[in-house]
Amino acid sequence: MFRHKASLSVLHRVLLWLSCFCYASISVAQIPPVGQWREHLNYQQTIQVVKGDRIYCATSQALFAINEKNEAERFSKVTGLNDIGISTIGWDNVSEQLLIAYNNSNLDLIKGNTVKNIGDIKRSSISGDKSILHIYYNNTLAYLSSGLGIIVVDLNRLEIKDTWIIGNNGAQVKTYATLLFNNQWYAATEQGLKYAPASSGNLADYRNWLTASGSANLPAGGYRHVLALNNTIVVQKNDSLLVNTSSSWQLLYHDPAWPIVGLSSGNNRLLVCQRTSSGASRVIVLNSNGQIERTIAQSGVISFPRSALIDNTNIWVADFFGGLSRFGSTTDRFIPNGPPGPAIGELLSTGTAVYAAAGSVNDAWNYLFNRNGVFQLKEDSWSFRGYFNTPVLDSVLDFITLAEDPRDKSIWAGSYGGGLVRFKESSVSIFKQYNSTLRAAIGDPGSIRVSGLVFDSRQRLWVSNYGAPQNIQVRNPDSTWHSFSIPFSHTENAVAQIVVDDLDQLWIMSPKGNGVFCYNPGNNIDNTNDDRWKYFRQGTGNGNLPSNNIFSLLKDKNGFIWIGTDKGIGIIRCPETVFGTSSCEAIQPIIQQNQLAGLLFANEVVQCMAVDGANRKWIGTRNGVWLISANADKIIYRFTAENSPLLSNDVRKISIDPVSGEVFMATFNGICSFRSTATEGGQSNQNVLVFPNPVPPGYNGTIAIRGLVNNALVKITELNGRLVYQTRALGGQAIWDGRNYLGKKVAGGVYLVIIRDDEGQEKVATKIVLAGGR
Repeated sequence: MFRHKASLSVLHRVLLWLSCFCYASISVAQIPPVGQWREHLNYQQTIQVVKGDRIYCATSQALFAINEKNEAERFSKVTGLNDIGISTIGWDNVSEQLLIAYNNSNLDLIKGNTVKNIGDIKRSSISGDKSILHIYYNNTLAYLSSGLGIIVVDLNRLEIKDTWIIGNNGAQVKTYATLLFNNQWYAATEQGLKYAPASSGNLADYRNWLTASGSANLPAGGYRHVLALNNTIVVQKNDSLLVNTSSSWQLLYHDPAWPIVGLSSGNNRLLVCQRTSSGASRVIVLNSNGQIERTIAQSGVISFPRSALIDNTNIWVADFFGGLSRFGSTTDRFIPNGPPGPAIGELLSTGTAVYAAAGSVNDAWNYLFNRNGVFQLKEDSWSFRGYFNTPVLDSVLDFITLAEDPRDKSIWAGSYGGGLVRFKESSVSIFKQYNSTLRAAIGDPGSIRVSGLVFDSRQRLWVSNYGAPQNIQVRNPDSTWHSFSIPFSHTENAVAQIVVDDLDQLWIMSPKGNGVFCYNPGNNIDNTNDDRWKYFRQGTGNGNLPSNNIFSLLKDKNGFIWIGTDKGIGIIRCPETVFGTSSCEAIQPIIQQNQLAGLLFANEVVQCMAVDGANRKWIGTRNGVWLISANADKIIYRFTAENSPLLSNDVRKISIDPVSGEVFMATFNGICSFRSTATEGGQSNQNVLVFPNPVPPGYNGTIAIRGLVNNALVKITELNGRLVYQTRALGGQAIWDGRNYLGKKVAGGVYLVIIRDDEGQEKVATKIVLAGGR
């Protein structure tokens, strides 16, 4: 259905994205086994390419490598990296390993299949700019050019060996590149080109460093790069390259029309990445005399080159908008499939696809002009529809809410400022004030803010119209519209997420500290006389919410309404009597943990919630994600960025694929997913599927049996009927670890899966084949 990026012309971007899929595109990983993770990151925003045992390419978020067979391997937290957000990478030919420096100054070393972490710089309490800008190697030591100066890392001992603070008068100085040449160290810094004899007793002493710039024809001021070329030194000052000749410096290359954005050397050549303010981009190859030997400029492929290298006769280019390309006798592109960027709007899993709203609002509920649209994951491939490839969406920004139409499976998306959009196959329909009852926010006449969407059992689409005078809208199945005003005063007429309960009552989240509204529209939507409203806020008698600051809503499989606040969770267990004579207020569940009992998430901002097939709740906060039991009395999992591949502790949205049980999490750093143990139960035990099957040798993971009725009794037996293991399904899925009831691994062979239905009848549903050698 769907396909993004940031600051070229619209036409250029559209051509760029169309061209991405004319060349090699590497698919995303398939759905993982139960208990395993996968990431969904943008591999198009490449920032650096280096050659080691393979061609390694860093993106703004992760890393991938291309081998001699043109096969790609992705590296991320899922594969063992310790962080996300790469600043720079470097390959050491001596130790044959790749060093990754992250934006937060964390370091990872990759050698073969082993990842080792050096977290000393990240953990250091030293004040100042610790960002790492360049990596230089010498004798298994890595010299990191940083905002502090030069940091020396011992790659054998995995420790920080020294720190050279070489700024004037011993101050910190931003250092962009480092080079050892003819037994002399050089550093390109914002204060100028500095140098010191390698024989100096203490290079950490700034007094051993002198400033070369400002004499011998070398202009004073900051320098961005220093590197070796054909037995001499080349430095970059602004958009000029200067070369050292004997005791003076001469201009090697300068073109005022082409600013330099990247520089590297190889095969006695310089590779210069250039981009103009108008977006024109190219990579040139210079010989040692400063003459251009080759120019690479291809529309839709080279649009913002950040890094290049020479590999025999091939030129590899990492482009921030165009991925990794190889220019030889042909042009080949390598872009592992992924979404165009992070998406922290709503997630929607339909069973056939996953949709992610890429827009967002800030804490004050102001729009952020996000143009990335709506992403789609279908059949293990990401695409998108948005401003950059769908011109009709030129005024529709900040998509933050989603709903699937139960009639035709089209996707409705709410734009915070641009109205309502329906994506139906290849068509796009936009609803604003001229073709619906949607209205602009008071005081912002051009802004149609759609902040919540939900379908009820009568296939009516309810819409939160943030800030409008009548801020609840409904679109009937016959395409007619109605508007409603909430009869309670609330700041900014703020409304957002809507949940429909089993009685078709609406539960409406109101941001800005307003609380929650419950609305029963009665039997006749045209007659407002039978409408009923109730206002839930903090305090006994007012609804007993933990707080008036609401972040999320959820209806569970019992029909209960869960309300996430900045002080934990309140649960409405009486939605059917909310307008009755008895009092219906939220309860705040007590959870047992470490022999202590306390209010559930009392000190957490509950940003999002989702319910799985076993009625367990997934809770996303600013401190990671939890899975709690159906009755909220037990913590089953807690995932953080520190103990799992979770990309960030700031978890904004969660959605669960009802078929596979895969839990998708939209975090501040991107989307990741975890294959959980529960799926939605079916009406009968049909189309039972076992995964993996056959179970390969050496497999120690979980075996999933899905397609079951809720809570089905599942028996694993030998062919002669002897019982090996017995369990119950979590929702519509049972799991087995390949062990018998004594906890011992079973032998290889064929095993039967026998399922008991609600009437007590047992039948063989399928077989599991376990290979030997487990």
